[in-house]
Amino acid sequence: MNNLKIRVGFGYDVHPFVANHKFWLGGIPIPYKNGLKGHSDADALIHAICDALLGAANMGNIGTNFPDTDEQFKDIDSKILLKKTMNLIYSKNYELNNADITICAEQPKLNLFIPQMKICLAEIMQTDKENISIKATTSEKMGFIGRKEGIAVFATVLITQQ
Repeated sequence: MNNLKIRVGFGYDVHPFVANHKFWLGGIPIPYKNGLKGHSDADALIHAICDALLGAANMGNIGTNFPDTDEQFKDIDSKILLKKTMNLIYSKNYELNNADITICAEQPKLNLFIPQMKICLAEIMQTDKENISIKATTSEKMGFIGRKEGIAVFATVLITQQ
């Protein structure tokens, strides 16, 4: 009998835009007039992936593992958080099969940056870039996203354990 354990996780993150701040998304800097506000570098895409991975492995979420009340995570590069998250799921003998991510932002237009994000994330997550899907969409000018006040990111992952 096959003892393959298959788990699915879903993650969501949202951050508001703020002036005079660097904009990081998917582990890369994005040229834009505003950045995202947060305790760390506010990379909403990486945060959504971390939540999806941790949820799939039943290991809490990004806030329980890397709390914003802990100064060691103040202004931390989210790529470090993703690496730590991958190590946590590896500790339970899980491996990533694929990740599907949707970025919802009115501005800036992000499609040109997706290939570089996939390369960056694949390296950190020790997988092929073909196992990472990233799509960008808008909210059709509705809500806080439509008013260009911030962005939201949704992530789904599939992990397996032998």
